[in-house]
Amino acid sequence: MDSARDYLNDSDRFGRLLEGYRPREAQLLMADAVAKAIDERGTLLVEAETGTGKTLAYLLPALLSEGPTLVSTGTKSLQDQLFFKDLPVVLKALGLPRKTALLKGRANYLCPYRLELHQQEARFLTRETAEQLQIVAHWAERTRSGDIAELRQLPEDAPVWPWVTSTADNCLGTECPKYSECPLMNARREAQEADLVVVNHHLFFADAALRGEGVSELLPRANTVIFDEAHQLPEVAANFFGDSLSTRQIQELGRDSLSEAAHSALDLAELNKRIAAVDKASQDLRLSLGDMERRAPWSEVADTPAVADAGEALLEALCELEAFLEPHAKEGRGMESCARRAAEQVLTLKAILAAATPNRVYWFETFRRTVVLHSTPLSVAAQLRAEREKNPCTWVLTSATLSVAGRFEHLQNRLGLEQASTLRLESPFDFKRQAVFYVPEGLPAPSSPQYTTALTECMIPVIRAAGGRTFFLFTSHRALREAATLLRAAALEFPLLVQGESGRRELLDEFRRLGNAVLLGTSSFWEGIDVRGEALSCVIIDKLPFASPGDPVAAARIEHINRSGGNAFRDYQLPQAVLALRQGAGRLIRDPSDTGLLVVGDPRLVSKGYGRLFLDSLPSMTRTRKADVVQRFFNYLRQEV
Repeated sequence: MDSARDYLNDSDRFGRLLEGYRPREAQLLMADAVAKAIDERGTLLVEAETGTGKTLAYLLPALLSEGPTLVSTGTKSLQDQLFFKDLPVVLKALGLPRKTALLKGRANYLCPYRLELHQQEARFLTRETAEQLQIVAHWAERTRSGDIAELRQLPEDAPVWPWVTSTADNCLGTECPKYSECPLMNARREAQEADLVVVNHHLFFADAALRGEGVSELLPRANTVIFDEAHQLPEVAANFFGDSLSTRQIQELGRDSLSEAAHSALDLAELNKRIAAVDKASQDLRLSLGDMERRAPWSEVADTPAVADAGEALLEALCELEAFLEPHAKEGRGMESCARRAAEQVLTLKAILAAATPNRVYWFETFRRTVVLHSTPLSVAAQLRAEREKNPCTWVLTSATLSVAGRFEHLQNRLGLEQASTLRLESPFDFKRQAVFYVPEGLPAPSSPQYTTALTECMIPVIRAAGGRTFFLFTSHRALREAATLLRAAALEFPLLVQGESGRRELLDEFRRLGNAVLLGTSSFWEGIDVRGEALSCVIIDKLPFASPGDPVAAARIEHINRSGGNAFRDYQLPQAVLALRQGAGRLIRDPSDTGLLVVGDPRLVSKGYGRLFLDSLPSMTRTRKADVVQRFFNYLRQEV
C-alpha cells in the first residue's frame, strides 16, 4: 500500500482493531489533504466535525511520511489518549517500524534532586505534605517514566507536587547531580530520536518562546507539526509570548534559596531576613488588591496609593534579595539558578509595573492567597509568522470548530495564517434524526436579573423529561451557583453534580457511573468532554458565550480593534462566541447511535440579526420553540428503547 487512503480503505485491516470500522469519505478526504500538505510543506486548516475520524486521518499520513512529526494536542489527558490508545492501533495496522514518544512539560515529571533535597528537610513540610512525600518516594523506586500522571494515589493538586517536580526557574540542568537519572531529560532524549512525538500546545509554545529568546529548544526539529484542538491556539500562544509573575513564584524562590543555602557559605540569618521581607511584600501586594478574587486591568489599580506602594515595596525587596544572592552565584549550580531567577523576577516586575510596551495588555488576577501579574500581547499573528519563517515545515491545524458559518478568516487572521489552505468536512451523523434543538419561548433578556431564575424554572420539566442525563452549561460561575440553589430547592429526583464541589475528573466519572445525573459546569466543561451513550441525552446552554466585557484581555482587544478602525463586535466578539457555542453544543452527539436535545436559552438567537450566524454554524438539527415537542421527543426515545 502506498497511501493513507489505501490503508483506510482496507476494512479488514482496521476492522480487526476497531469495532464497527468502515471507511468514511470525509476521513479519506482529510487523509488526502494532510498527505498533500506534507508533500508540499504547506499549511492546512481542517475543520473535521465530530464523527469524521480525524485522528486516524492525520496519524496515518504522518507516520507514512519522512518524519519527524510533532503532534500537539489541547490537554495532557488528550495527549495520553492519543499516545496510549490511538497510536498503538495505527502502528499495529501499519505494521511499519516507527518510533514514537510522549513528551510533557517539566512539571509533569518527578525531579529526583528535589525529592532527595526535601526528604532531607521534611521537618519544614506540613504533616500532609510529608506523608505525600513518602508516597512519592516509594513510587519513585519503581517508575520507569517518572510521569506523575502514573501516581493516581495522589490528586493533581496535591501540595507535594511543587516539592518533587521542577520548573524552568529551579531546574539545575546539566549541572544537576541527578541529571543522568532525570525522567524529563530521558523523555527529551527519547523525543529527539522518535519519528513521531506527542506534545501539547503549552509545551509547543513554551519551546517557541524560548527559541525566540535564543535558548536551545526543548523539542526536536520537525518536518511536520499537526495541531489537534487547534481552536485553542490563539489563547495558548498569547500566554507564552507574554510574561507573567506570581507571588507564589516569588515565594518559591525564597524557599529554594534557603534549601540551597544549607549547602553554601551564605549568612543564613541575613538570607532569612531578606526572604522574610520579600514574603511580607508579596502578602502586602495581595492584601492591597482586596479580598475578592478578580481579573482586571492593571491600570484600574496602578494609581491606588496602597497598590502602588505595595508594588514598589515588593520590587525593592526583590532587588535586595537579588543583590544578596548574586555574589554567591558561583558557589553551586543551585545557588546560581536562584540568583538568576531573582534577576529575572526583578526585570519582569519592573516591566509590568511600568506597563509601557505598546500593543500589550497589562492585567492581574487574584486568588485566595496569591496574585498573578500579566503582560499579554494583543495579537500573536506577527510572532507566529516569524516562527513559521524561521522554521519552515508543514503545519496542519485541525479541530471540530475552526470556522464561523463555514468561513475560516477569523482564525486565519488571529494566527497570521491568511495564505493557508482550508478544508471543511461535515459530520457524518444524521443530526435531523438524532437531535432536536430547542430555543424556549417567553424568557426575559439575558441581562435581566431574573434571567437565570426564569431559565432554570423553565428547564426543570425538560430535565425531568430527559430523565436527568443532562449537562447544564453556564457562561458564569454566578449563574451556575444560582441555578444549583434553585435545582436543589426543586427537589429533583436526580443526582446533582456541581463544578467546584469536586474535581473535574471526579465529576465526569461520577456522571458516567450514575447514568441519570445532572451536571452543572462552566467553561471547562464546554470542550474536551466525551460522554457517549444514554448517560448524556440533554445539553442546556444558558447564554450565548460572548466574552465577559470585564475580562481585561478581551476588553483590551476590543478597544484595540475599534481604535484601529475595525468593528470589534463583528470581527472578534461574534466569531469567538460562535466558536465557543459550537464547542458546547458538540458535547451532545458523540456517536452515530447517540440521540438527544440541545437547548440554548438565550432569546437573542431569534430576536437579533446576528442570531442567524449562530444558527447557521450549528448542525442542522430539528428545531423547535415548543415545550410539548420536547416532551414528545423524549417519549419517542423511550418507546424506541
